[in-house]
Amino acid sequence: MSKTYFISGATLDDGSRKDLYIADGKIAGFENPSNSQALVINATGKIILPGLVDLHTHVREPGKEDSETVASASRAAAKGGFTALSAMPNTSPVADTAGVVEQVFRLGTEAGLCDVFPIGAVTKNLDGEELAEIGAMADSAAQVRIFSDDGHCVSNPQVMRRALEYVKKFNGVIAQHAQDPDLTIDAQMNEGIVSSILGLKGWPAVAEEAIIARDVLLTEHVQSRLHICHVSTAGGVEIIRWAKARGINVTAEVTPHHLLLTDELASSYDPVYKVNPPLRTAKDVHALREGLAEGVIDIVATDHAPHPAENKECEWQQAAFGMLGLETALSVVALTMVETGLMDWKGVAERFSRAPARIGGYIHQGRDFAKGEMANLTVFDPSVSWRVDRDLVASRSRNTPFHGMELPGMISETFFKGVPSLLNAQLLTEDNL
Repeated sequence: MSKTYFISGATLDDGSRKDLYIADGKIAGFENPSNSQALVINATGKIILPGLVDLHTHVREPGKEDSETVASASRAAAKGGFTALSAMPNTSPVADTAGVVEQVFRLGTEAGLCDVFPIGAVTKNLDGEELAEIGAMADSAAQVRIFSDDGHCVSNPQVMRRALEYVKKFNGVIAQHAQDPDLTIDAQMNEGIVSSILGLKGWPAVAEEAIIARDVLLTEHVQSRLHICHVSTAGGVEIIRWAKARGINVTAEVTPHHLLLTDELASSYDPVYKVNPPLRTAKDVHALREGLAEGVIDIVATDHAPHPAENKECEWQQAAFGMLGLETALSVVALTMVETGLMDWKGVAERFSRAPARIGGYIHQGRDFAKGEMANLTVFDPSVSWRVDRDLVASRSRNTPFHGMELPGMISETFFKGVPSLLNAQLLTEDNL
């Protein structure tokens, strides 16, 4: 395979037109050398973005390889335009030691389709009681800088305070899953009109908002860094807006599914729509879109959560929480943010690549299109559309809520370190995932 590529007629995220010559993994210039043997890629009419960066991916390995592996998640990432993903620690064993995060990091390097940055657990075994080996994970080969008990809230305020204080020494960040456990016992979906009609235990918005409010105040008190995972309520957006106006060092993410889907879909009783936090109301969706456009919500993150069929194709109450997200994310954002006029492609690049790279400290991701920069790029064709088919996804699981939906735009190619990773991903078979 050629090691040099010439992307012609590219439209960058700022609207400018520029050709890109890629050699030795980097952007080597903006014209094709006369003696070049580069493979020419016609990108006329296509958008070139810095490679997408996901701060919230469940890769399931080690221990839950029937749902996903680092390699299969990397393949889904390449198909979705991602050149970096952040692997959540709720594996088996939990990624709460240097040994486990180094294993995940090594598996990502071996897959070679994108950067895989492990996120370390905040507490041992995600129990919320005793801090995990945060310092050892930060000093490991994986150089972990984000810590989260995602799937579980660090509900004890004293433990949360100690964690915020601990990560200050290496400029780390605590990514909180904001869910008061006492307010969500046996909760099944958003608390509201639909849950009352369906007879399903409601999940009140205040369960999320109370934790966000507490933690931004704790963050201000200890002068640390806080990241709020998967914000899903209008009230949460307002609290974060207040915190930022106050100068508190907080960032936040929203998922593509919370930008599009509402709790009314639960009326089907199809567990593919069961997710944590739950799908909310149309009012919440509107507030999330506005918050993302304004920059109150800093980034889009997928919360890609694969599950085997037996954990989703069952009664709602017994089904697992979670949805696939990597392969559909950019198209959903194009639908909800770009086609609605709320955001231009520069805004998409900021919230889907540059800002998450800054938050995670991923120095070779989310970079400008400049000579000498690593060629981590996403080529997106906004002129076409595609119908989501769960049987054709790259993930080992099939629990996409977008099955059968027509979405705008397609990933034409993903370049990781100057190499077409989407092409390489298509060459992989399930046998070596």
